[in-house]
Amino acid sequence: MSRHASYLLCGTPRTGSTLLCSLLASTGVLGRPESYFREPDETSWAERFGLPQDGSHVCDYNAFIQVVGAVASSDNGVLGARVMWGSLDRMVRGLQGPSRRSDLAILEHAFGPLRFAYLWREDILAQAVSWYRAETTGFWQQGDKEERPPTRDLDRRKEIVGTIREHNSAWRSWFDDHGVSPHVVTYEQLVQDNGATVEGIAALVGVTVRADWRPASPHRKQADDLNAEWAAALRTE
Repeated sequence: MSRHASYLLCGTPRTGSTLLCSLLASTGVLGRPESYFREPDETSWAERFGLPQDGSHVCDYNAFIQVVGAVASSDNGVLGARVMWGSLDRMVRGLQGPSRRSDLAILEHAFGPLRFAYLWREDILAQAVSWYRAETTGFWQQGDKEERPPTRDLDRRKEIVGTIREHNSAWRSWFDDHGVSPHVVTYEQLVQDNGATVEGIAALVGVTVRADWRPASPHRKQADDLNAEWAAALRTE
């Protein structure tokens, strides 16, 4: 199948990536991006794909990548996938052959020429609160059920702020080390103009979104007054 370009949507949790993935998939020409490579979910994906797994990992990672390549591609051959910083090392280790190659060379050997979009959130404290609330309740996106009531743990929220800063710094260093100039998207830009954000990624991979496409997603903003209260407490700290 001829392919325009594959792309990886890189970021950290609670930056609007679930919303963005659904919007990109809805165009029909920008792949079907999901978190296929999140290590805790690897066995679930393997089971869904009918691939052998040992209870914690898929047995043949290269076979896993091949299936993901088919599932994550739209009919025009564009492949899209979401990758959080915590998933990159597993991908590289799983694909690493006998010869030592750069991370980028390993990824492009598996997926072909890649484009990168980097998604981050300007308001890190609001991001940390959103991450903490999802973590403590089990409600990450529409369709999930709140497994536990929200709890108040300021120290954990502060810890997540540190993790976000570390992961953002790690992504930027990785891009610099590999000579990659990613297409940058902020959560704030995404919320302000869904359509322009999608068009920007379409331009990145060299495709045109059909003229009658309109942004639509089942995912909605989850923040409420409790999020604002917790973010204010973090700002005070």
